[in-house]
Amino acid sequence: MSEIHAQTVPFVRETMLPPSAPPRSEAGAVRWLRDNLFSGPMNIALTVLGLMILYVVFQAVLPWLLHSVWNATSLGECREIVARTWGPDASGACWAMIRERWPQYLFGFYPADLYWRPTLAFALLFVALAPVLFSGVPRPLLWFSAVYPMLAFWLLWGGSVWWWVMVIAGLALTYAVFRLAVLRLGAIVAGTLAVVLLAAWSVYAVAPLSGRLDQVIPAAITPVASDRFGGFLLSITIGVTAIGGSLPLGILLALGRRSDMPLVKSLAVGFIEVVRGVPLITVLFTASLLLQYFLPPRVQFDIILRVIIMATLFAAAYIAEVIRGGLAALPRGQYEAADSLGMDYWQAQRLIIMPQALKISIPGIVSSFIGLFKDTTLVAFVALNDPLKGITQIVRSDINWKGIYWEPYVFVGAIFFLICFGMSRYSMYLERRLKRDHR
Repeated sequence: MSEIHAQTVPFVRETMLPPSAPPRSEAGAVRWLRDNLFSGPMNIALTVLGLMILYVVFQAVLPWLLHSVWNATSLGECREIVARTWGPDASGACWAMIRERWPQYLFGFYPADLYWRPTLAFALLFVALAPVLFSGVPRPLLWFSAVYPMLAFWLLWGGSVWWWVMVIAGLALTYAVFRLAVLRLGAIVAGTLAVVLLAAWSVYAVAPLSGRLDQVIPAAITPVASDRFGGFLLSITIGVTAIGGSLPLGILLALGRRSDMPLVKSLAVGFIEVVRGVPLITVLFTASLLLQYFLPPRVQFDIILRVIIMATLFAAAYIAEVIRGGLAALPRGQYEAADSLGMDYWQAQRLIIMPQALKISIPGIVSSFIGLFKDTTLVAFVALNDPLKGITQIVRSDINWKGIYWEPYVFVGAIFFLICFGMSRYSMYLERRLKRDHR
């Protein structure tokens, strides 16, 4: 220290002080409450109002939940137990109804001795979805994912397994012919040839060959009619199938709407606008009532399959618009980059354009999927036993549970919430995993 400095500064610290803790009002829960709930007069008023509403709601709902009854055989017995335990003026939830009738909510009127079939199909669903949804799963499982729809259909509806073996054989033969023909005849001719071959195989080969094989080696399980389906088995069957089919169809419609070919563009635009211009219930009534008039006499088309097809087409129109928004959000440079690499249209879409458009469109696509799954409850209007309206009305019409109201709707709503919440969380996980902005 210089002499002048020593004369003007009485003391110079040689070591740094350790950092002091912030004031209690500037850290922890106190600061969070002040910043988020009590930061101003308006926020204080809204917080107090919200707390008052929560108090009123919990004051009414909490005793009803705490006084729940799980073991009873009728609504009257539930009320007797609540009155005897908590007093004559007490009220409590009668979850005993769920305990007694949960198989009906899950399986509808599916035969009880065959519950193992939808349970196995549901368990295998996660195995089939794993390689599609998560990158760490071995890729060879994708072959099982491709076969799973036919396996699930056979498990649920029953019948001969040889019919589906012939269907798989026809698909494999068609793919092989297409791969050989596309190199020599071009994509359009090869595609037309593949469609004709698949149609001929379906009409003239599947039924005769499967019948012959079934006579030689019987391999059939008990068939189950569609009117036995119901509950969450019906909702999951329709929802998962429509979700799986609407995404690729929506991609094709989005590409068709942005196509430079007038005929393809007109067909795609017309389909999308017509379908999006009518409510889903109209489409379901068309599948249930009007479609049968356009079929040949004595031809019966399964009602659940009709609903699945119409729901898939309906959802595809909305997903097409979502994906079109993702395609429009891509800068022109991405298309020019694909052209500079010498890629054709389909190579550019598969390797450069569509992956980026789908990443942008993830929130909208998942939102459409969630809405589609919730809309499966509308099948009650075409005489199918969905869990919300169909099964609940059947349960409430039982003399033992006549008068019960909130419990079945709360139960069904909770299951729908868990499934839809799971889809939304996976959407957020996928967005985080595909985010590349910070790299």
